[in-house]
Amino acid sequence: MSSSFSERILFEDNHLLLVNKLASELVQGDKTGDECLLDKARAYLKWKYNKPGDAFVGLVHRIDRPVSGVLLLA
Repeated sequence: MSSSFSERILFEDNHLLLVNKLASELVQGDKTGDECLLDKARAYLKWKYNKPGDAFVGLVHRIDRPVSGVLLLA
């Protein structure tokens, strides 16, 4: 797990994850196949909590790819 993603986490508890989204970072997967923030969050939760199977996390909202900002996942 890349430490750069965990360093961008602003808040985390059992229900919420607030992440600093970088400009040009894809939030949700698309046809480009580029790695998206949602996949990074799932991998982070699976790694940190040693979860078997898939870790569930969903987007509360999206931010356009060219824009930076705080993204809320639950």
